[in-house]
Amino acid sequence: MLLTYQPPYDWQWMTAFLGARALQGVEQQDGEDYQRTLAVIHHGVRLTGWLRLRPLEDVNSVELEVSPSLVPVADIVARQVRRLLDLDAQPLLIAEGLGVLAENAVGLRLPGCINRFELTVRAILGQLVSVKMAATLATRLTEKWGEPVTTPFPALTHLFPSPASVGKLTVDDLRGIGVQAKRAACLINIALAVEEGRLPLDEITDVQDGVRQLLAMPGIGNWTASYVAMRAWSAPDVFLGGDYLIKQRFPGMTPGKIARYAEVWKPWRTYATLHLWFNNDWQPDTP
Repeated sequence: MLLTYQPPYDWQWMTAFLGARALQGVEQQDGEDYQRTLAVIHHGVRLTGWLRLRPLEDVNSVELEVSPSLVPVADIVARQVRRLLDLDAQPLLIAEGLGVLAENAVGLRLPGCINRFELTVRAILGQLVSVKMAATLATRLTEKWGEPVTTPFPALTHLFPSPASVGKLTVDDLRGIGVQAKRAACLINIALAVEEGRLPLDEITDVQDGVRQLLAMPGIGNWTASYVAMRAWSAPDVFLGGDYLIKQRFPGMTPGKIARYAEVWKPWRTYATLHLWFNNDWQPDTP
C-alpha cells in the first residue's frame, strides 16, 4: 500500500527522531525501514500483528506493509501511520506561517503515534528524565508486562502493555523497574481511566477538552498534557512555553513574554515548538 504526502519531507530528521525513541521489542528503525508491533480493535475484536514502512522519496509516498493478521484492518493501520508520520501536513503553508523560524527546515513534520495509550504512558515516564532513560523504562515495562507476539523480525517480540494490564499493577511493581512512586501511581490511575472509558484517548476530538481531562488526573502537569496533545492528537497549535529547552531559546524573558512572542506563530505553534527544539541557532528578535 502506498501512502502519499506533500513534499518536502525531512526523512533524515524523522528517522532519527523515531530511531532515538524506538522501544525495544515493540519498534525498530532499521536503516530507512521502520517496523513495529500493534493491536487494533475492530468491531469488538482485537487483532494483533506488525507493520513495516519505508519512505519512497522519488514518488513522495510511504510504502506500508502489514502482517496478514492485520489485512482486514489495513485502512485503520494506514490512518495510524499517516498520524505517526504527519503525512497530511501542508509543509509550505506551515512554513509560510512560521516565517524565518522554519526557512531552513521546511520539511520538518510532527511525529505522532500509533498507540495513544502507549504515547501517554511514555510521556509520563519521560517527565524529568532523558529520552534514553524514558525509552529504557518503557522497555522494562514492555518486557515484564507486554504480551509476547510472533513476527518475522527478531527485534519485534512484544506488544506494548494494554491499559488493562497496567491497571492491574501496583506502585511497588513499577518501582521495581525504576519508576518513581508518584509517577507509578499516575500511570496506574491513567490506565484504569482508559480501561474503564473515563479517559477515552482514542475518541478525543476537542483538544482543549482532552487537555482538561488529562490535567484533572493526579500527576499530570501542563507539559505532559500539552505533549500528549501534540503527539497523540496531532494538535497543530500547542506551544510548550514551559519546556526547559524552549525557555533557553528566550534568555531573560518571562513565561508570559515568551507566550506573547509565540502568538506570532498561530495557528502552527506546535510546529514552532519543534523548530525551536531542533534549531540551535535561532534567536528571538529583540524589540
